[in-house]
Amino acid sequence: MAVPLTVVDDSKISRKMVIRALPPGWDVEITQAENGEEALAAYRAGKADVMFLDLTMPVMDGYEVLEQLQKESLNTFVVVISADIQPEAQERVKKLGAMAFIKKPVKTENIVAVLEEYGLL
Repeated sequence: MAVPLTVVDDSKISRKMVIRALPPGWDVEITQAENGEEALAAYRAGKADVMFLDLTMPVMDGYEVLEQLQKESLNTFVVVISADIQPEAQERVKKLGAMAFIKKPVKTENIVAVLEEYGLL
């Protein structure tokens, strides 16, 4: 059965890069979201067992998404994908419940490593 996956980034190009970097043969049903509000709507619609989340977006940023997921006790496997690689940003997203942090530009081997570490692949 396909894993419901939502890719969240305000940049269409970045979303496409993440989708292209997904492991070949991984059975996923992909939903795309341009901002945090769309990401939460996708989650609530059952389309985000796994979420690849950018931090810097209009409307609602990645930090706000993580805070809302935590506040509502929503259960999804969040991997933050961001160009902001400052240790403070990485520490903050992990405290907010993100399982992993991958720096942009994303590479298939980085996604595979995270998914294998948590038994999702």
